[in-house]
Amino acid sequence: MKLQFIKQGVRGALASAVTIVTLFSSANAMATEPALEGILKSGELKFCFESGYIPFEMTDKNGRYVGFDLDLAKHMARSMNVKFVPVNTAWDGIVPALKTGKCDFIGGMTITAERNLSVNFANPYTQVGQTVLIAPELAGKVNSYRDLNNGKYTVSTQLGTTGAEAAKKYLSAAKIDLYDTSADAALQVANGKADAFVYDLPYNALYEAQHKGKVIHLDESFTFEPLGWAVRKGDPDFLNFLNNYLQQIKGDGTYQRIYDKWFKSDKWLDSVQ
Repeated sequence: MKLQFIKQGVRGALASAVTIVTLFSSANAMATEPALEGILKSGELKFCFESGYIPFEMTDKNGRYVGFDLDLAKHMARSMNVKFVPVNTAWDGIVPALKTGKCDFIGGMTITAERNLSVNFANPYTQVGQTVLIAPELAGKVNSYRDLNNGKYTVSTQLGTTGAEAAKKYLSAAKIDLYDTSADAALQVANGKADAFVYDLPYNALYEAQHKGKVIHLDESFTFEPLGWAVRKGDPDFLNFLNNYLQQIKGDGTYQRIYDKWFKSDKWLDSVQ
């Protein structure tokens, strides 16, 4: 009885193993097909992202995916004369999704040496480092984060963030005030209780748009955190396409128009969840 059960278990395990290998082989075959060839064959451009990265990738109140990255990817699909297919994916599974062919490329990913061991990156399409919001009365006096590295200035930022790390590293001579939330820290500048606020570029760009006249955004990042499109290893043709596409849209004004929509205006804010 036990022996028969064991034999049946072995047969079942072997059958399952064959099924898994077959599925893996199919997925692997799909993933190893050159991306451009697969896109043109299917008529679809599949874009992996994780909704919730403001203002790059978000979900609006009607359940549609919107944001800077989404607009770039949609424009890319139109340029290729194919259908755009958004693939919202949990961040911890986004690279496996790319590798198994569930999408053609990933957006909103910071380029790092460690990640580059698993995927290839096209040229950076934007940089999301730390920037500074300053009080309006400092216009003309403070033109760079370097000018704030002085004991007469108070700089606010959020506790436990890369903004706090950058402030301590680059503005060590200033008085650094740490707050539990980014909103509280930024509010110190808007209310005249701090001279400057250090945080991520997208947040600061949006904050300036929402608080016109109360803060000024020095929008040149002083930490290096480039974002690039990630693709599967061994696909030079798709990398070539992405790099040339990026150069084209930066040259013809398309990139700037989309950038201004999401980073220089807050008109979209009420439409997102």
